[in-house]
Amino acid sequence: MRPLRYSINVTLDGCCHHEAGLLPDKESMRYWTAEMERADALLFGRVTYEMMESAWRKPATDTWPDWMNEWQIPFAETIDRAKKYVVSSTLSEVDWNAELLRGDLGQAVQRLKQEPGEGLWVGGVTLPLALADLGLIDEYEFLVQPVLAGHGPTLLAGLRERIQLEPLDRHEFQSGAVAQRYRPTQGAA
Repeated sequence: MRPLRYSINVTLDGCCHHEAGLLPDKESMRYWTAEMERADALLFGRVTYEMMESAWRKPATDTWPDWMNEWQIPFAETIDRAKKYVVSSTLSEVDWNAELLRGDLGQAVQRLKQEPGEGLWVGGVTLPLALADLGLIDEYEFLVQPVLAGHGPTLLAGLRERIQLEPLDRHEFQSGAVAQRYRPTQGAA
């Protein structure tokens, strides 16, 4: 069974909005590139899928946009070629190496987890909350940024039940950010 990993950037006060001062740097982009490469497929909700596609899909010109720094290209290439599953009740079709995940969310994700491979990766806010409530997330990874946002969506806001976690790994960045990886304790997932 392949594990489902939830990874996200988050501020010290729990904000996980991409515009809350969570700007990527060379070190964090290398880290996220390696995390994406560990996944057999990415799982997105509609909002995250559309946001990621608008930023990281390779243009038809086959040339990355001028705004993209050279150190961002490995991440862009990794996410661009990755297999993607999109959970949406409003989209009728997707592309960008993606397919819609329909039907019962829990059953659909369980089927994906049963397939052989290294793991699945989920990002975003709304979909991970639903997956956490269903007990389907096997690892939680938070890249905690040394920023206080003071507003915006917060990490797993509205979680139905407390999930006890045990630490797996910790990595400190030169920027002061800290990547912390956890798994639910026995009986929680």
